[in-house]
Amino acid sequence: MLDRPARRAHAGARLQLLRGLQDPPRLLEAAYDVTAAALRRVRRLLVPGSGAARFVAWTERVGKGAIFDCRMCGQCVLHATGMTCPMTCPKQLRNGPCGGVRADGHCEVHPERCCVWVQAWDRSRRMRACGEDVRQILPPLNHSLHDTSAWVNDLHRQELLAPRAWPR
Repeated sequence: MLDRPARRAHAGARLQLLRGLQDPPRLLEAAYDVTAAALRRVRRLLVPGSGAARFVAWTERVGKGAIFDCRMCGQCVLHATGMTCPMTCPKQLRNGPCGGVRADGHCEVHPERCCVWVQAWDRSRRMRACGEDVRQILPPLNHSLHDTSAWVNDLHRQELLAPRAWPR
């Protein structure tokens, strides 16, 4: 049996391994495409608020939480940000870096961390289908969708994903 510090170190190594999965974004891009196609097939079962929708939200929380440090914003844009979650930015910027990115590419708020948007840009360059999406301006976040499934919202709640005046 491992003692507490050893368990923490083991858990940290596991988390580091999972987060390392972000670095081959083409693999994640393919997984994204497969998941999207599968969920489109069962769209009618994924009614917002249903047991199936809650199960999908739970799998998002567990899977995307481990790999991307998902914050369950309900409006996932990983495919447009090099498979890097912009909500992990301390300022939660969804459309690019702030003016405080350090010369070495690190965050001004947490100088020990690489800027989320520097990572997003680098990873998007290695994506086949969605790599250019990093250049798009994303709609503002609808906070009422927090803690809901981004997949279900994408399938059923398009009207809530962007303000009415936003181009669709």
